[in-house]
Amino acid sequence: MPVKAVDLHVHLPIADWLDGSLGPYREPAERYFRSRIREKSADEIAVEYAQEGVFGILLGWDAETATGRPPLRNEVVSAVVRRHPRRFAFFAGIDPWKGQAAVEELERAVKELGAIGAKFHPSMQDFYPSDERHFPLWAKASELGVPCLFHTGTSGIGAGTAGGQGIRLDPSRPIHLDAVAARFPELTVIAAHFGWPWHLELIAMALHKRNLFIELSGWSPRYYPPELVREIGGRLQDQALFGSDYPFIAPARVLEELETIGLSPEAKVKIVRENAARLLKLEL
Repeated sequence: MPVKAVDLHVHLPIADWLDGSLGPYREPAERYFRSRIREKSADEIAVEYAQEGVFGILLGWDAETATGRPPLRNEVVSAVVRRHPRRFAFFAGIDPWKGQAAVEELERAVKELGAIGAKFHPSMQDFYPSDERHFPLWAKASELGVPCLFHTGTSGIGAGTAGGQGIRLDPSRPIHLDAVAARFPELTVIAAHFGWPWHLELIAMALHKRNLFIELSGWSPRYYPPELVREIGGRLQDQALFGSDYPFIAPARVLEELETIGLSPEAKVKIVRENAARLLKLEL
């Protein structure tokens, strides 16, 4: 089946991530998404994505410093991609608090493991992207020519618990990416989950900075704010990217609902496939 979409936000529901990296954070996230997550093998996930005609960007995960939980190692994710190169690519999980080791891990992941980007979760990792202590990471990503994807907005992880399991939302406000996009104009900055409830902030930033992209994962399209629908269908149709947040939300569901929100055919094909193919230099 030909590739009809590129999913920018795919977590691997394997034991290393579910039981290791997430651990006690798993159950509240499942309640938030109203979705019980079943452990699957990489081969099972590849079959699902092949059946849907979707190419997936797998995400590494390393919030070890802030959470004490083991990372989903980049070697593990890379091995899945090597096994299924026509179905997946991956963004390396990098813990920004590991300093120079983080910079070196990013370079190793790209040059040796084949990563085509890097993934960060400011709330889970408890850091501010605008903190200049982390600028060497953005400089390295810019030098390597790979995008950085950041969780933005609220978090299903920790949702509905007392104290949100200690997770702060403020580090994931989109505005903390503004300094990154401004200081590193050659760096592609991808804001996952479109930053709700600060989505207007993110829209303003994307209209101001061409190197900032809005990624739509983690939401059913029927709940997209009207301002977001208007802009991704209009002025920002070249800076919007489809994502599901698998396994919490299936890509097929998102693609089906995207048909119902009034996007033009031209905007829709850009969002679900062409923008990502161009940005990530994918041969689909």
